[in-house]
Amino acid sequence: MVEAPIQGMQQEQNMQLQVHGQGVDVGDRLRDFVERRCNEGLQHFDERLTRVEVHLRDLNGQKGGVDKRCTCEARPRGLDPIAVEHDSTEITEAVQGAIGKLQRALQSRFDKRDAHR
Repeated sequence: MVEAPIQGMQQEQNMQLQVHGQGVDVGDRLRDFVERRCNEGLQHFDERLTRVEVHLRDLNGQKGGVDKRCTCEARPRGLDPIAVEHDSTEITEAVQGAIGKLQRALQSRFDKRDAHR
């Protein structure tokens, strides 16, 4: 597990990024890739999130196929967590797909919340 504040996100907000791997080597290059994508994709929500967890998993091991899964869970302040996942043949594509889904899910949740205020 790797835990670090997302670069560019406000440090005083205690926004944390956790990266976990199961059957996937989460080396420096992959961790940096995940951090960059999260920073780019979620910076709009930085003040509204406390933590983002990214779980990377190889579902089939050596068998191949569409077996790389990225699950992202965001914890918005004062709201229930939001989790999304995306499967692909490449782990980087799975990360990008999951972050895109998370952006849309967060925007929808915040839009609904803001409309009821």
